[in-house]
Amino acid sequence: MALGHEQVGVNKFKQFDCVVDYSDHYYYHQSKPNQKSNSHGTMMINNRNTMKRIMKEWEILEKNLPPSIFVRVYEGRIDLLRAAIIGASKTPYHNGLFFFDLQFPSDYPNNPPKVYYRSFGLRLNPNLYNSGYVCLSLLNTWGGKGTERWCPDESTILQVLLSLQGLVLNEKPYYNEPGIKPAWSWESYNADVFALSCKTMLYLMKKPARNFECFIAAHFRDHASVILKACVAYRNGRVRIGLFDGDAPVGSKKKKVNVSKKFKDSMNELYPELYKAFNRIGASLKNLPEKLEDDGDGKPANGIIGKLKRFWEAMTA
Repeated sequence: MALGHEQVGVNKFKQFDCVVDYSDHYYYHQSKPNQKSNSHGTMMINNRNTMKRIMKEWEILEKNLPPSIFVRVYEGRIDLLRAAIIGASKTPYHNGLFFFDLQFPSDYPNNPPKVYYRSFGLRLNPNLYNSGYVCLSLLNTWGGKGTERWCPDESTILQVLLSLQGLVLNEKPYYNEPGIKPAWSWESYNADVFALSCKTMLYLMKKPARNFECFIAAHFRDHASVILKACVAYRNGRVRIGLFDGDAPVGSKKKKVNVSKKFKDSMNELYPELYKAFNRIGASLKNLPEKLEDDGDGKPANGIIGKLKRFWEAMTA
């Protein structure tokens, strides 16, 4: 269900909470037929140590989550958890939202949790596959040594979430993939990542993760203006992709950053879609154009030149 106009602020949304509805959780649908559950669908975790450890994990999360991570656990499924991570500033993921579904194995913490990235079929990071597979040493899904791997006595869900935010969704994700690479390629990769992050925003507003509907709407209402201004600044080569902070001099005479035609075209396509989606949820879009047009200098043609261009296009259509 698409987001409506309900005006609920992000600051009213609890960072950690226990909810009831887990019907759209990835691992609820992936549960094996022979997994034990009671008549209400509640997972029967018979290992007392596992239950105590999960309860401890809940306490750790409730007390120590950073402001950029939000978690929901489930009253009827102690083995399931969902997390939303806000993309950090100075990365191509800034102001984006990224959702992960987790499941505790029955012998937890002997084995790490299973983690699924809600990708919408998009691959915006070498560690996050379009299938939802998450590649991370701490989950034992990638090579690593010592503390990089899951340690039953020390590793926690909080560490997993912080690793996803800091090590995976970082400023130069291009280098997450091992091997020698040309230094200039990270910028091209960041351009693709930002475009895919914008697409993810659109998908989330059309089909929000359950129990996060109000949060998603509030987050994008608060950040819509900065996201759209970033689209303009990046498209016009005024700032390196990932470094827009909301006050970048979009009209600056400084030397431009090289921007590919592919990226410009993607921004031309995504910007108006984002504008409409943000407008539908009640975001303040004052002084922002509804779409981007090129006036020959890489700038949005919203002045006299733009009006004349649109006039003649209409006359000759």
